[in-house]
Amino acid sequence: MNVNELLQLMVKKGISDIHFKADSAPLLRMNGKLVPTEFDRFSSKHIEELANSFMNGEQKKVFENENELDIAYSIDELSRFRINMYRQRGSTALTLRVVPLDVKKLEELNLPAEALRKLAAESRGLILIAGVTGAGKTTTMNSILNYINENFQYNIVTVEDPIEYYHKDRKSSISQREVGVDTKSYARALKYVLRQDPDVVVIGEMRDYEAMSAGITAAETGHLVLSTIHTMDAVQTIDRLVDSYPPHQQASVRSQLGNVIKGIVAQRLITTKDGNGRVPATEILIGTSLIRKLISEGKISEVYKAMEQGAYYGMHTFDNDLFELCKKGVISAEEALDKSTNPDDLTLKLKGIERGE
Repeated sequence: MNVNELLQLMVKKGISDIHFKADSAPLLRMNGKLVPTEFDRFSSKHIEELANSFMNGEQKKVFENENELDIAYSIDELSRFRINMYRQRGSTALTLRVVPLDVKKLEELNLPAEALRKLAAESRGLILIAGVTGAGKTTTMNSILNYINENFQYNIVTVEDPIEYYHKDRKSSISQREVGVDTKSYARALKYVLRQDPDVVVIGEMRDYEAMSAGITAAETGHLVLSTIHTMDAVQTIDRLVDSYPPHQQASVRSQLGNVIKGIVAQRLITTKDGNGRVPATEILIGTSLIRKLISEGKISEVYKAMEQGAYYGMHTFDNDLFELCKKGVISAEEALDKSTNPDDLTLKLKGIERGE
């Protein structure tokens, strides 16, 4: 089986990731679980050849120097793939992730569409999509971006590493810049992005201080900024942003963040009750006057309580959402508790369902 046939099989069977390393058979991830394959073991030479088939000359040089590389690979009319290459035990290893060609609408992703559409309608400020690896952050961010593109007349500039979803101009004009292809680095692209007259700035991921600082600055200067961040939930996201700054700047950044935050959407993918798929559980923070005040004053521990009580504004916690998914019979109580932020509190709520309360 050649590479393209293998990638076609991934898309057809609903495989989200495939892992290759020397002296092992490929491993698949389906519905969040790792599954072994019956392929023969791949030698380090085979993996090297596979890696080289995905890279151009420039990318090969970067990988040789850095021992790490993120690239995108496309098969026409099938899918795009995000490929991460790295070295382990002195040999090359790869992880491939499927990125569908079409950007799905918010409803198709089983996301709280009304709350996300309201956030997307903001003309300025910072919107963050949070979650761990594989939680669907990039998919959600691109779905929001697609909604903005279809409904507003904006100039949108993205900085991504790599570009995963391609967007065509609809009502908006979109310029997508890929690190390593269209710009040398995130830091360099973000330094100049405001000179490109954007209404909306999309930062593929807030990985470090430079990206976080640039995102907050762009939001402060009247732009709408969308980005993903690798955190567990809304409260941890606020802590991560503030902690990325030196201690003497943290009080002022809390104030800045309080001024610009429009929303944080955190998500986790949960296995369905029948075990045949996954659904997103979400946590939504909306930048109400109370939330902004709590962030500015550093009262982060009180933010969670405000989210629990903020249903009127479209807010909810993970535990609120897990409870609803469980109540509807979409996920099991065991799965809800496993993914819960406060399992003891959720246990009491779930007992209420059993008693018919």
